[in-house]
Amino acid sequence: MKRLIAPVALAAVLALTGCSATNTAGASAGETSGPTKTASSTPTPDPVVIPDLTGNWKQNNSASDDGWMTATISGTTITADFVTDNGDTESLFWVGTFAPPTDDASPYTWTSTRDTAATDSALLASTDSTKVFIYENGEISFPVSIAGSTATVRLSKQ
Repeated sequence: MKRLIAPVALAAVLALTGCSATNTAGASAGETSGPTKTASSTPTPDPVVIPDLTGNWKQNNSASDDGWMTATISGTTITADFVTDNGDTESLFWVGTFAPPTDDASPYTWTSTRDTAATDSALLASTDSTKVFIYENGEISFPVSIAGSTATVRLSKQ
């Protein structure tokens, strides 16, 4: 009988430990060991893209087929001109300061101070000491007043 008890006890021990055996990493059978990888629920933020406004701009809301406004931004200067006669005539409207954006905040608004030395002798130049410009959705806009009427000029980069 002693010979029968030992093999039965051994079989019972093996049967019981087989159901709750652990693998070498310490996890129970049927479980995985170590941390599990799950998909991140936090989206990766888009990179910050600071708009580069340097370059040539042309009016996109002109009421005339042969006249529009243009602007050129270079360094810290913005220059705006009236263009008439289908591009044959240019008249200075504004020369002033420009501060490039330092982040991707939208809209980007700046107040330009007029360069009086550059504009005092120009017949169609604005006499305002400052002018507010707004960059938003790929456009620069600013007000233009002539003979008591004010319109908003919208420019697109060329």
